[in-house]
Amino acid sequence: MHGPARTPAKAAPRALVAGIGFRHATAAEEILGLVAEGLRQADLAGAQLAALATAADRAGDPAIRAAAESLGVPLVAIGVEALREAGRRVVTRSVRIEALRGVGSLAEAAALAAAGPEGRLVLPRIASAGATCALAASGDALSS
Repeated sequence: MHGPARTPAKAAPRALVAGIGFRHATAAEEILGLVAEGLRQADLAGAQLAALATAADRAGDPAIRAAAESLGVPLVAIGVEALREAGRRVVTRSVRIEALRGVGSLAEAAALAAAGPEGRLVLPRIASAGATCALAASGDALSS
């Protein structure tokens, strides 16, 4: 074989964002474990995250801030309008979150909003006892 080998669709995306939803009492360790599990499930365990993203009103919580710091990535605070705009593209629907936030999945909407208008889900929402995580990448980062 001449030239570099190509691996279809499993190359790490350039801009991989973990969207996080979480309850008030959730510890940073639970968020970190869920992000690691999401990367494992997406077969991107060695990938580098570009950011964590969550709702703006939750971005000041010590647990999410500690998780972002531990991962060495910025925390992106997503405003209500951006969440709702990205919420049109979520694939998971939680009746409770839809009633509270106006989006089917906070984690998916946050990840998609942070990944940009061409972003797409790499991993739909997964959940632990106190948190949810979804992974999104910029639209041109992964092949279809």
